[in-house]
Amino acid sequence: MQQPYEPPGAQPAERKPAGAARVLVVDDDPTVAEVVSGYLDRAGHVVDRAGDGPTALARAAAHRPDLVVLDLMLPGMDGLEVCRRIRGRGPVPVIMLTARGDEDDRILGLEVGADDYVTKPFSPRELVLRVESVLRRTRPANATEPGAGEGSPAARPLAAAGLVVDPAARRATKHGAPLALTLREFDLLAFFLRHPGRAFSREDLMREVWGWDFGDLSTVTVHVRRLRGKVEDDPARPRLIQTVWGVGYRFDPSDRQGS
Repeated sequence: MQQPYEPPGAQPAERKPAGAARVLVVDDDPTVAEVVSGYLDRAGHVVDRAGDGPTALARAAAHRPDLVVLDLMLPGMDGLEVCRRIRGRGPVPVIMLTARGDEDDRILGLEVGADDYVTKPFSPRELVLRVESVLRRTRPANATEPGAGEGSPAARPLAAAGLVVDPAARRATKHGAPLALTLREFDLLAFFLRHPGRAFSREDLMREVWGWDFGDLSTVTVHVRRLRGKVEDDPARPRLIQTVWGVGYRFDPSDRQGS
């Protein structure tokens, strides 16, 4: 039997046990990569590692990860380009690591499809919690969370204004055409469809969709903007996901032009 391709400079991939998640850790700092990998390994995940962008792409191609922890600053190819290329091959959750304090860099990471970011220095335990939070949301059909089993209200298909979201299959369409949504975009759209006509603050959305009582609220703003770009007929004049000034956002499927 032909052995799987192993890119040079990367550690051999472990066989993934049933039910385990494969996490690709990409960081050119060996100490950071070792610490993060160690914590993820102890949490029960199978960890692949890469120290630069080209190796990360090769690793992802050889063994498709369930999630990528990706440093923004990498030799050979920066994390933004790695994120674009990995996500261009299919939906893979990405948590971006950055030592930069510039908000523009963090927002740019979200704009290219990262589902979350963690700023260095960070707590490895917090990173593991964020990884597990993201992984749980990618597997709702496994009934790993209360109320997420097949047939439960949380798993039933949702439909409004030409949009259909199937939480169990992690599939969304607009007028029958598939929508290419990131993990958080999908969760945000599903949440809006479950609560039409209600206004939510960014703090509400951070808590209900991301599951956190803290965090940079610009994360919500960026995801709303990206989601509008995919579900609105005219993102510059949104009709479905409306801004409620002084409050936040409201999904209003009745305020539409045409069908």
